[in-house]
Amino acid sequence: MTVTSPYADALGRIPVRTSELAVLGGTTRYWDYGDPQADTTIVLVHGFRGDHHGLEPVVANLQGVRLISPDLPGFGESDPLGDVAHDIDGYSAWLRAFVHGLGIEGRFVVLGHSFGSIVVSAALATRDVSSTTAAPDAIQPSAVILVNPIGAPALEGPRGVFTRLAIFYYWLAAVLPERLGFWLLRNGVIVRVMSMTMAKTKRKSLRRWIHDQHDRYFSAFSDRRVVLEAFRASVSHDVSEYAARIPEPTLLVAAERDDITPVSAQRRLQTLFPDARLVVIPGVGHLIHYETPVEAARAIEEFLAVGTK
Repeated sequence: MTVTSPYADALGRIPVRTSELAVLGGTTRYWDYGDPQADTTIVLVHGFRGDHHGLEPVVANLQGVRLISPDLPGFGESDPLGDVAHDIDGYSAWLRAFVHGLGIEGRFVVLGHSFGSIVVSAALATRDVSSTTAAPDAIQPSAVILVNPIGAPALEGPRGVFTRLAIFYYWLAAVLPERLGFWLLRNGVIVRVMSMTMAKTKRKSLRRWIHDQHDRYFSAFSDRRVVLEAFRASVSHDVSEYAARIPEPTLLVAAERDDITPVSAQRRLQTLFPDARLVVIPGVGHLIHYETPVEAARAIEEFLAVGTK
């Protein structure tokens, strides 16, 4: 049975439109929230294996902005990429082309959560800033927001052993016959164990909703190839590789109890950016978007008000 979202009422007050865009040989489906005439537009990039639903609690708590939230290619309702692989280069090219295709007017901000933080950082660090504004590589955000950024190699995190287990799990899914490997990737027991490991809240009702979200959306990928390519990308790169090449004002929204990137690594990551501020939310782990979206939204609003061009 579906568990009611604690953020449903707030989200229900925000107008939303759905649309799609042809990008790199596939169709990207996206959700357009808020006032289309708002002065600021934020493009959201969700994390690994999720879809746009994951960032809706943050969307529900942001006021006065337009938010565009696509499903990553191969996940949710978006087609896989037809022209490139689902690796960091492919997702970076997709993001630049997607933003270019939107034709955003006014102030543009890009936000990435978890794996999305790597995609955003790579897309900005590898763009050709000398291109004309007509070129996909020419996206120039006013600011960058990274929530639960992957700030260091995954194997160096507080629970590096879980990353090694995940690597074995995805390796096994890759070497098994197609149908069996696909079944393993979507196995509900494994999804629930992952959800229980990442959730830090003691509120039983919130934990039930988080588990329900993972049950409903964490296996919404198109095929085995896509999720295996994306997983290899997620554990082979991190934001620290790209930080020095991102000149825009950047907000890092980190978690005190993040099992993937500890606060010490986030503080080091901050120093790698030319212009970055760090906000650490206490008592939460890698699920800021589910457990503390109000705190994340307030940090984002303050940053947009005083910390950007």
